[in-house]
Amino acid sequence: MSHAPLKLLTLAIALSTAGAHAATLVEKDGSYAQVPLEKDKVVIKVVQNLTKNLQDFPTIQEGLAHNLAQMTDLTQRACTQGKKPDFILFNEFPLTGYSDGKREDKLKSTITIPGPETEALGNLAKDCDTYIIFGSYARDDAWPGHILSLNAVIGRDGKVAEKFWKTRNVKNYQPGMEIPTTTIENVYDRYVAMYGEEELFPVLRTEYGNIAVSTVQRDTMVYNAFAMRGVEIMFRTATLFSKLDVMATASFNNFYSAMSNINFPADSEWASMGGGSLIVSPRGEVLAEDPSNNEGIIEAEIDIAKFREGRKIPPYPVEITRPVFEQYQQAFPLNHLDVPIDQLPDDGAEMKKLMDRVSRWNTRE
Repeated sequence: MSHAPLKLLTLAIALSTAGAHAATLVEKDGSYAQVPLEKDKVVIKVVQNLTKNLQDFPTIQEGLAHNLAQMTDLTQRACTQGKKPDFILFNEFPLTGYSDGKREDKLKSTITIPGPETEALGNLAKDCDTYIIFGSYARDDAWPGHILSLNAVIGRDGKVAEKFWKTRNVKNYQPGMEIPTTTIENVYDRYVAMYGEEELFPVLRTEYGNIAVSTVQRDTMVYNAFAMRGVEIMFRTATLFSKLDVMATASFNNFYSAMSNINFPADSEWASMGGGSLIVSPRGEVLAEDPSNNEGIIEAEIDIAKFREGRKIPPYPVEITRPVFEQYQQAFPLNHLDVPIDQLPDDGAEMKKLMDRVSRWNTRE
């Protein structure tokens, strides 16, 4: 399938808006868009659990049924134990787990959002009167052949309120491989042409505060951008994460944050990196934490109304740093995965070859 017509559309949009933005992304006076709060204090609950990979089941359908049943049980526990939640955060892949192998095999271990699973979770959200947030491998007919890493937010009405694409993947992930999932960065022009600039760093303005969700780790500027857009609560889903990263990012950007991590089997080489889910304040202080690698649910109540009083976005030193940033060249260019289906890398090893080929920092002859 050729992307030529879409690329022409993208070029036309780029030429017509050169030097301008179609939407106001950041207010010039430090304020940011909000909707009225329904109440002063909200309760965040974070679930950490061990998820089985869909590839480990006899069929994908059996795996999804098992993992959905587990999410259902944990959601019901979160709704009936402790304070009533306003947000329930799950990890990066509670429905699909991880997948291995070639692209065709990995695509089988994905879901659609919305889809049957989000419909079932939507019923739980309505019953509990809460937002449910989770990450997943996903597929989309608008992006044939692409494996997406999405974070879904299901509203109190049971409908998908927002789908947050992953901004970018970590680079040099492991020797000999790179993550082959599709992100905003690696299909940037096409993404903006389809969804608009506001969806680069989208903010869901809810009656409980402005929220966003991301799987990105150790990427300071990504979270700076979310904060500039008016995020008040930054939900995060990641694996093998850094506690310091979560605390420092919240403190530097003056927002609340919550991280849900998966558990690993006790005999796994990654067991020491499992669990540790936490909720932190805008000062980077830990409000709740489960330091174990065990299944659990943590909670924290935050005074979102008090936090919002007189709040402005952080005063970043954009102008003084501009000369340096203008001369900086990213190692990997945008759009490096916007290729025909038959040219998409089949696995992490092929993705590594693609990244080496397009790298601007690769000085080898």
